[in-house]
Amino acid sequence: MSKTTNKGSPEVRERAVRLMLDTEGQHRSRCQAIVSIAAKIGCSAHTLNDWVKKAEVDSGKRASVPTEMARRMKVLERENWELRQATEILRKASAYFGMAKLDRRSK
Repeated sequence: MSKTTNKGSPEVRERAVRLMLDTEGQHRSRCQAIVSIAAKIGCSAHTLNDWVKKAEVDSGKRASVPTEMARRMKVLERENWELRQATEILRKASAYFGMAKLDRRSK
């Protein structure tokens, strides 16, 4: 693989996973298939194994949270955190201005 190729690009990942799944039956074990394909692709066996697992999850062959759902959950968690922060700021501002109003009445 040339140095200008992005090994982590979606096209490379997709090709590597497809190659691994297509040739898996030609090896004695899945581990051996992953090691063999990883060497050909130019990535580590661990990386290829992670890509294969993620592809299996996304296709429904393996139980876990699909990539799109995980991304959506992350966005919603961030939004929820921001809303909690805004609520806390508004609560504190309300208490501050409420106290200022009481101070003006007492004078």
